[in-house]
Amino acid sequence: MYEVAIIGGGPAGLQAALTLGRMHRRAVLLDSGRYRNAPVRHMQNLVGFDGRDPAELREAARRDLAAYDSVETLAGEVVRVDGALGAFTLTLADGGRIDTARVILATGVADTLPEIPGLAALFGTTAAHCPFCHGHEFAGTRVGLIGMGAHATRMAAMLRPIAAELVVLAHGEPVDPEVGDQLSRLGATIRAERIASVAPAGDGALVTFEDGSTLDVGGILTATAWRQAAPFAEQLGVAIGPAGAIEVDALGRTSVPGVAAAGDAAVGPGLPGPMHAVGLSIAAGLTAAAATVQDLVSEELGA
Repeated sequence: MYEVAIIGGGPAGLQAALTLGRMHRRAVLLDSGRYRNAPVRHMQNLVGFDGRDPAELREAARRDLAAYDSVETLAGEVVRVDGALGAFTLTLADGGRIDTARVILATGVADTLPEIPGLAALFGTTAAHCPFCHGHEFAGTRVGLIGMGAHATRMAAMLRPIAAELVVLAHGEPVDPEVGDQLSRLGATIRAERIASVAPAGDGALVTFEDGSTLDVGGILTATAWRQAAPFAEQLGVAIGPAGAIEVDALGRTSVPGVAAAGDAAVGPGLPGPMHAVGLSIAAGLTAAAATVQDLVSEELGA
């Protein structure tokens, strides 16, 4: 019987495990081996790891965890979570079972890209979704924006100090005239044609439109549709916000006693949606684990 089971071996889950280990709490980290940033070879905007492979962060974190005897790390996939505070059961894909008093969900989200041939192959390198994580790498080039809709102006304004040129790739979708005027004032142009494909081209990409015309870009920023990567929030009945993220309080607690959530899958109070970044996931993992320790102490004291 563990005190805490952490589901998810990304930054949030690894930090939660480290925090629990340092407090000598009996914890287990379940790592399926699937990570949202797996396509990325250069993780950005994380102090000390800027520009390094995210796999290096995971490896360093696992080395850190090895020093704490109270934390066990298991490679395996959880398929179901049942139970309530003090008596949760995790069912594994191999038929195994883990019993725990509390659960931290650090399962992240999964992205769905626009259905443009070639885009998935570029995602994580020449194509990305976050300007804070990847915008700097496109500095001084022409940058294409895909699927931003009404948010295209905000994205263009953020990228204006970085990119030499900004092109909204509307992919056949109408652009609101007001948005078009704002983009024009920002110096961005619009290509209305539908995109036939994107492909690597030197250090950038070649966008080919359905009419046969092409456009060279140094990078692409694309919107993604994301969803919970695991079904556990639904299985446990935790509250989900309008954006699809698990609702948590300022300390990472969900609406279900004994269940916390951290990382890309969760959103805190006052935010319209989760802010997806490795550094924020690490902070959320630490917060959720520290709050879980405080809750355990309260139980032990009868408070």
